[in-house]
Amino acid sequence: MALTISNNGAVQRASYHLGKAQDNLQISLRRLASGKRILGPSDDPGTLAVAMKVRASINKLSGSQNNIRNAIGFLEVQDGILETAGKILMRMSELKGYATQDPLKSDTDVASYNNEFKDLQQQLHDISQMTFNGQSLFANTATGGGTAFFGGATQEAEKANQLSIHTSAQGSNGTKVLIHRSLLLSALTIKNGTGSIAASDETNGVWSTANASSATGAQDFITLAKDSDSNLLNIADISSAAFESAISNIVFLRAQAGAGMSRLQFSADSIATQETNMKSALGRIEDVDIAMESANLAKYSILMQASAAMVAQANVSNDVALMLLR
Repeated sequence: MALTISNNGAVQRASYHLGKAQDNLQISLRRLASGKRILGPSDDPGTLAVAMKVRASINKLSGSQNNIRNAIGFLEVQDGILETAGKILMRMSELKGYATQDPLKSDTDVASYNNEFKDLQQQLHDISQMTFNGQSLFANTATGGGTAFFGGATQEAEKANQLSIHTSAQGSNGTKVLIHRSLLLSALTIKNGTGSIAASDETNGVWSTANASSATGAQDFITLAKDSDSNLLNIADISSAAFESAISNIVFLRAQAGAGMSRLQFSADSIATQETNMKSALGRIEDVDIAMESANLAKYSILMQASAAMVAQANVSNDVALMLLR
């Protein structure tokens, strides 16, 4: 074999293997540092596309979970206010008993009860206007427009006010849970001793106006929540049966809110399970096998050192050529 110095094939081949070993070593270092098996499209385009879609679905599920948590918070705040409304109604009923059933009470005593009774009517109206992050907790308007009416067990959907909560990664195309803006003011508008108002009473303006009257002067219905001093009721204007009807309505609204929270909690549990399973699937798709990649790291590290040694060894032939030229 001829001895040449212009082209040293052994050095070139050893340098080539040194470069490949160094590249593979860098890939192993990047995989171990990132924890990802796929570092770019060139590694596995198809698998990268699947991983991106799965990750997008996980992000959507996280958004749905946030929606559900906000909706549960909405209903919890709503229920707390409804509980307060129930306590106010029970206090009003109590004042009714104090003022009308105790013969030992003087006119001054009755007047003081009556003043508190009027204040509680305004307080009921005030709490019916409360919001959650700018969203009204209660409603007078139905979802599709028009006046909303509380109907209890026979509630008509077109007379209710509902919010649609998306509970899947498909957004509006996926599953939904409907929750209610409670019809508190409507539930507090009672036919005097005969139960809730009906849709036929819509033209009477029942939400905050003065009591409607029949031709004989008898009150057809009463509104226990008032927004002004001009039309506040006196204790004597209301029968005890009206309080029973109003409290029964509040109980129904609280049960309605509780049912919404229950459905939302089931949806939250389902989404949590889906998210866990999808994260596991994503891990199997793109996460690096630490044991295998550690072995690769050791292998390429040894190969790089061996290749570097062979490059040095191949350069010895140049030294032989110099010896001949001396």
